[in-house]
Amino acid sequence: MRRLRPAILALSALAAAAPTTAGEPPTPAALKAQYARPETIPFPEDNPRSPARVTLGKQLFFDERLSGGNDTACATCHIPALGWEDGERLTESTGGGNLKRHTPTIWNRAWGRTFFWDGSARSLEEQALQPIRNPGEMNQPMPALMDELRRIPGYRKGFRAAFPDAEAPVITAARLAKAIATYERTVVQPQTAFDAWVDGDGNAISEAARRGFRLFNGKARCAECHSGWNFSSGAFHDIGLPDTGDRGRGAVLDLPAADHMFKVPTLRDIARRAPYMHDGSLPNLQAVLDHYQGGFVRRETLSADMEAIALTDREEADLIAFLHTLTTPPAARGVPRPELPQ
Repeated sequence: MRRLRPAILALSALAAAAPTTAGEPPTPAALKAQYARPETIPFPEDNPRSPARVTLGKQLFFDERLSGGNDTACATCHIPALGWEDGERLTESTGGGNLKRHTPTIWNRAWGRTFFWDGSARSLEEQALQPIRNPGEMNQPMPALMDELRRIPGYRKGFRAAFPDAEAPVITAARLAKAIATYERTVVQPQTAFDAWVDGDGNAISEAARRGFRLFNGKARCAECHSGWNFSSGAFHDIGLPDTGDRGRGAVLDLPAADHMFKVPTLRDIARRAPYMHDGSLPNLQAVLDHYQGGFVRRETLSADMEAIALTDREEADLIAFLHTLTTPPAARGVPRPELPQ
């Protein structure tokens, strides 16, 4: 008898037990395994996790006093109940008008390699200070903020507990960034219905969602960019949204060939994070599917992966059913506000 190739043997051994409807192929367990959640949260060596640092970072994240007008916190735009976004197409700027980009989620940023839609920050620590300084966002000069925090006894105590070996002055912009980044790394989406299915609960998601998962990894080609357990490759693509004058990655790299390229966002909790895209221009998941079925702008910088797909009504419904399995369960959505130092 001819010997089967090892890859074929492996796939045969890993055939999924998940139920399917008649005539539909089973989902290989090897495919499901690509979406298994990591067991630990990564923290950098120069900013290790500690309970005191997480506590301090959470206080700072929710404290409106970090803004120049004492009226805007990080949590003002990154709202837990809205998937750590704000539900707005574009957030209102403190200088009038709107910011040019939609607020991104902070789910699972501990695994990020670049930050902001254009990847202009290379670490969470670098990212944390930019909205505070930005005149259109929190509009707070860093020297003024340091003076304000140093006058608050609770923050003097909190920074000392979080950075016990630090030399005076303990409260600095760099340590502020480290504390906020440490807290943000703990913002990890809890287990969803999809995760339970990947872990072996064959009844955790519906038959329609299982069909949608196979579409996601097959005909719809979503997984070519939204890959892995966090459903994002972290790469940058021009997906053919209308030109608003925002060069995206092209401005960061000073490279016209990268114009209109923006980072692939995670799809975790996607059903609670409308509207969608870097400019907030697509109001719902159906609009997103319509975009990928040919509703995009053709231009030189368009990603080579952008080829119009054609889905039936049932396939669209199945794909959306699958995306809903990535939703945070209601019982896990609440994040208690911390008690702030006065």
